[in-house]
Amino acid sequence: MTVYQVPIFATIKIKDSGRRSPGIDGLPVSAGSHPNRSPKIDGDNLEDLPKENLKAKPERSRKISSSKDSSLVIAYVCKVHPKKGNFLVLKAKELGLPVGTSAIGPIVAALKGGKSVTYEGKEIRPEDVCTPSDPGPTFLVLECPSEEFVDPMCENEKLSRYQTRGSESPPALVVHIVPEAVLESNTYKAWMERFGPTTEHLILNENNQTVHNLRSHKIQSQLHLIHPEIFPTLKTFHTEEPLATLTVPIVRGECLLKYQLRPTFEWQRDAVVVADTDEFIKEATEIPGFLERVEECKSALADPTGQVDKYPEVVFLGTGSAIPMKIRNVSSIILNIDTTRSVLLDCGEGTFGQLCRHYGSEVDEVLCKIVAIFISHLHADHHTGLLNVLLQRERALKFLGKAFSPVLLVTPIQIMSWLQQYHDNCQEILRHINVIPARALLDGAEVTKLRTQDLIRSLLNKLELVKFQTCVVRHCKNAFGCSLQHKSGWKMVYSGDTMPCPALVLMGQNADLLIHEATLEDGLEEEAVEKTHST
Repeated sequence: MTVYQVPIFATIKIKDSGRRSPGIDGLPVSAGSHPNRSPKIDGDNLEDLPKENLKAKPERSRKISSSKDSSLVIAYVCKVHPKKGNFLVLKAKELGLPVGTSAIGPIVAALKGGKSVTYEGKEIRPEDVCTPSDPGPTFLVLECPSEEFVDPMCENEKLSRYQTRGSESPPALVVHIVPEAVLESNTYKAWMERFGPTTEHLILNENNQTVHNLRSHKIQSQLHLIHPEIFPTLKTFHTEEPLATLTVPIVRGECLLKYQLRPTFEWQRDAVVVADTDEFIKEATEIPGFLERVEECKSALADPTGQVDKYPEVVFLGTGSAIPMKIRNVSSIILNIDTTRSVLLDCGEGTFGQLCRHYGSEVDEVLCKIVAIFISHLHADHHTGLLNVLLQRERALKFLGKAFSPVLLVTPIQIMSWLQQYHDNCQEILRHINVIPARALLDGAEVTKLRTQDLIRSLLNKLELVKFQTCVVRHCKNAFGCSLQHKSGWKMVYSGDTMPCPALVLMGQNADLLIHEATLEDGLEEEAVEKTHST
């Protein structure tokens, strides 16, 4: 296959859109404006940063602008290589060709190459003994992230070649990576129609509704039988906005949906994931004794008073280690303190996707309530979901018409090297956070910076806490656990990743809830020590 890149430039400098677009993890978030130089990091945030990270950057590197140009997108024209027709052996024998001899090789090559041959005085044409050749279909992949790209896309001469009256054959398929607002544009609709009636159109945007992990839905549906509140059924995002009305043949994307280009054009849905909740429940209930055990479990878990406080509420978004698995994502917990404020404890990759699957269409409201994020240490499974959560939170605030305010980020200060690199080379991110060094919350820590003192007071006030404390735990360098003590009296302790740790034991005295890692099972104590984890 040959792929041609077609640059498309926006008509004006674009800005972030507040339009609702939670989507799934793989779909990009529109970038905002990107500064030519990153803002200076406040000295309060550098108390514990290694000296080698504080060296002044060379003048040349400070002047390098962001590598992501928000006014440019690339369209892709993909041409499948042509395929020669098949040689029909029986037909060739009927016409007297020397099938099965060494003389047939050059004859076959010539005929499949589209040339006629003369054999024993008789002219043999390619169509006499070969199936028609396939010139190779074409498909286009187009990204039009905002209305500022609509006119440049629709007026592009290279793309118009593939439309009606163009010099190229119409494409079999056009993939549109576009928000619903663009699809609603009359200009874009008319442009889609110019591809002709034989072209199929695949739409990928924030309104795609699909299940991608069948195993997760299955086990959650079965656990839901045991305790509906602890194990609510997983949700998929359902838009409340009307979908664009289009006159061309369109298909909205689903996970594992395929489009076949050879030998015929057709959609293939045999691998599309379908979550059949009734079938999952039926499978569980057919296990001998299952329903009886479920009733026993419900009786044991029932509160005799019938009264259970709604808050604080702990939602485990991920309890796995190192890498995501089919039924467990990596570390992340959302602690809903009350109806208006929450704190994230770690933020591994896929955290935003987990929020979508748990809260469905309410995910924007949940994002807006996140006041603070605690990062226990800088292993990737604990912090690489941070960027997307921050960007999606900003989008949600805009969509719901709420004022933007930075998240209070309690973290090992060494994370700033990573965030600074992303800010300088990808897109603006530092304005999304106010950093409180995790060491500043150690018991007895002396905080001399006035700004850090102000941020700590803000953290306690916004979360209605009496105390937010950290302790150094036994894992990697600069790894921390944390303790939150609320004004109403409850206390929660989170270990992060650690071996058994005296400092955590001391900090966790009189806790109402301890969330402690148990990465390895009993019997693997030696491996746990080697990997600085617990059993």
